[in-house]
Amino acid sequence: MAGTETRHKPLGLLAELTHRCPLGCPYCSNPLALEPRDGELDAATWARVFKEAAALGVLHVHLSGGEPGARRDLVDIAANAREAGLYTNLITSGVGITTRTMRDLWEAGLDHVQVSIQDADAVSADRIAGYRGAFQRKHALAAEAVRLGLPLTINLVVHRANIEHISDMVDLALKLKATRIEIAHVQYYGWALKNRSALMPTAEQVSRAVADVEELRSKHHGRIVIDAVVPDYHARFPKPCVGGWGRRSLNVTPSGRVLPCHAAESIPELEFWNVRDHSLADIWASSPAFNAFRGTDFLPAPCATCERREIDFGGCRCQAFLLTGDARATDPVCHLSPHHGRVAELAAVQEDMAYAYRRM
Repeated sequence: MAGTETRHKPLGLLAELTHRCPLGCPYCSNPLALEPRDGELDAATWARVFKEAAALGVLHVHLSGGEPGARRDLVDIAANAREAGLYTNLITSGVGITTRTMRDLWEAGLDHVQVSIQDADAVSADRIAGYRGAFQRKHALAAEAVRLGLPLTINLVVHRANIEHISDMVDLALKLKATRIEIAHVQYYGWALKNRSALMPTAEQVSRAVADVEELRSKHHGRIVIDAVVPDYHARFPKPCVGGWGRRSLNVTPSGRVLPCHAAESIPELEFWNVRDHSLADIWASSPAFNAFRGTDFLPAPCATCERREIDFGGCRCQAFLLTGDARATDPVCHLSPHHGRVAELAAVQEDMAYAYRRM
């Protein structure tokens, strides 16, 4: 299956520097079993990984977590990424990074900042984040990034508690002088899977939200770029998993395991190689996890003969496993999947229940 697929080179690297984070977001994409601080890669190892990534063809690196600001050596790590010739993007909760650290990151060559916002209202935002005062800290960090001249993107994860506030959150992004807002509906892996019934919006809410986004794109054209994706559980066709498994991106966990996507560890049959033991090029070309679902040869019916198989690659492998027990199955989000009825059943379950917050 690897065959001709190995000619594809990764363009992006998600560097998960730590799983530590002051927020407790109930939709966190990190696994339920969070990696401890004493197992994290040191700055020197990250520097080697960045150089190997650049040699492999990677153009940009996303410094993420958890909260990357929990790393005391974050500035050194960012400088190493820039030295390797990579475009550096910081993905932060806005909590844990001081204005002084932001200035140091800018001086180290940081290219871009992404700040997550949970809602347009402070009380609601802090409740979703599980951290009192987070909303104001996000404002302060975003303002400092803009003051330094760094491009700012606002990340918005949408679910039942905030889906009707999208217009207000776009207004907030404009107020913060962001140039882009990324509207991502919750993906039900990790902590989000644990909180699925508390987060799931109704079909009517999703339909209104899709229409609102199109209206907002027209209204604010030329002022801010609005990126948005329809939520899986309410879609007709599945999304292409990270642009195709093992084709365009890779993810390095805090302890050095290399994944084809951020949720890949939810598939227990996969074997992940570690940057402590293998070069990034070797992992990209030869590791069992990256070769497991490359191409389309593994796909069953109806994907095997579907005209969309080179467009969506059968959908998300992790979602297929979580909903059917078979990572090779057609993603049940697809209306052609024999398991699609299960998705419709789950999407109809909305329970008013307390969040299980993500905590170390």
